[in-house]
Amino acid sequence: MLNKIQTLHAIPLRDLNSYIRTVNKLDMLSADQERILTEKLYYNGDLKAAQTIILSHLRFVVYIAKKYSGYGLSQADLIQEGNIGLMKAVRRFNPNVNVRVVSFAVHWIKSEIHEYVLKNWRIVKIATTKSQRKLFFNLRKNKKRLGWFSSNEVKLVANQLGVSIQDVQDMEKRLSVQDVTIYPATGIHNQSFNTNNIISYLNDSKSDFSYTIEKENWQKYSNSKLNNAMLELDSRSRYIIHARWLRYRNKITLQEIANNYGISAERVRQLEKNAMKKLKCAIEN
Repeated sequence: MLNKIQTLHAIPLRDLNSYIRTVNKLDMLSADQERILTEKLYYNGDLKAAQTIILSHLRFVVYIAKKYSGYGLSQADLIQEGNIGLMKAVRRFNPNVNVRVVSFAVHWIKSEIHEYVLKNWRIVKIATTKSQRKLFFNLRKNKKRLGWFSSNEVKLVANQLGVSIQDVQDMEKRLSVQDVTIYPATGIHNQSFNTNNIISYLNDSKSDFSYTIEKENWQKYSNSKLNNAMLELDSRSRYIIHARWLRYRNKITLQEIANNYGISAERVRQLEKNAMKKLKCAIEN
């Protein structure tokens, strides 16, 4: 078994055929051997036992991953994701549940592969809700012909999977379309690829970039003028203007400012009025 483990480590997963041949040669564990190893892992944290369990079940990951070959994804990537699910299952396996590891691991292996398929089958994620995920992986199995479902077939699928008719119809539409680039194909190598310039149809009539840029530039210019004008005021006038007009929160009253400086509220109002006149002149000039 040790020689076979060393051979497996020497073969990269990208050499898929060699990898599959190697994992198929690894010895399978009997029920008694498996129980001894799972107990060592569960009670003692024995990593060598975990390694032996995982290696003996790699062939099952390959078997499950082959069932997802119709999604146009790399078989090596599917196997690798399934291996991650197997390792998670082994780590969580409790020998006291009295089932074989493979029965427990199937759910984890498929879960990791499902997640990978959903993320990589299309550029835009096709299924997000629980019902959509269920439909994605079961709709093809329920199709009895290549065309669209009839109303009776839609109802049958909805009843079998426990989802709404609308969910079935929506997923059928999603599965029937392909990703299309929004930019036209250009260059010598892409002349045979015929596509419309979809980007030209995506104009947003509510968006005006020139207005947005102009507004941002004007805001920066106005802020700069105001800052320079504020620097020309004395410290007390700056404080009054800032406290009365430039704070987003906790603006204070004339009386509160008057109490801070030991002057009357009327005097504060006069200082505020004079400061505003100076600011206006400085900004306009």
